[in-house]
Amino acid sequence: MGVTLATGHRGQRLADAAAGAIDGKFGDAGFRLATVSVEGASPMAKADIIRAAGVQVGQPLLGLNLETLRKRVQTVGWVKEARVVRLLPDTLVVAVTERRQMAVWQHAGKSVVIDDHGQTIPEADPARFAALPLVVGVGGAAQAPKILPILAQRPKLMEHMDALVRVDDRRWDLRMKDGSLIQLPAQGEEQALMALEHLNERSRILELGFERIDLRNPDIVAVRPRATPTPGQSLPAGA
Repeated sequence: MGVTLATGHRGQRLADAAAGAIDGKFGDAGFRLATVSVEGASPMAKADIIRAAGVQVGQPLLGLNLETLRKRVQTVGWVKEARVVRLLPDTLVVAVTERRQMAVWQHAGKSVVIDDHGQTIPEADPARFAALPLVVGVGGAAQAPKILPILAQRPKLMEHMDALVRVDDRRWDLRMKDGSLIQLPAQGEEQALMALEHLNERSRILELGFERIDLRNPDIVAVRPRATPTPGQSLPAGA
């Protein structure tokens, strides 16, 4: 302890200096970073991953702390898991598992992309994910991973659906592209959707149109037909 107090941080400074000298020697030998290879990431995610890694061409490759780099990369919203590997003489490989983009969540006037666990991906631009389902309302992000896989099994319904709307954070409404509405129950959504499928098989109601289908009562499928326009009155847009 007496020696430590007398020398202060001299030992640490000597160790840092030695490490720097070693890095310099390996750098002089050609072990400097020339290439960062990102594997497993989409083109949209790669730039954010490289930026988070914070490395620069020309750095001594052996002086990079791989665990620190891995933790930096895993702070990126796109990334579920990351692994960082050195490939001598001059390459750093960043291998990631990317979070699966599941839907665009719209709430409080903002839109964000969410993954299959309902977590937001801050770096993802919602405008570039127009093909994803639209989820609207408080609690929508947290509950969407439960309902969307059920809906995905019904491509005909998804083809007609415009948005999945969370109502009072209790249940879902399906807003269709023509403005009509399908009301799901708070529980038993899959059984309700099966009843809707049977109805559509008999009547082709998804193609013919309706104003509202109420599936909230498990014993009754209530259908409100679309209003017939009076002579000279045009149909609503999309009808």
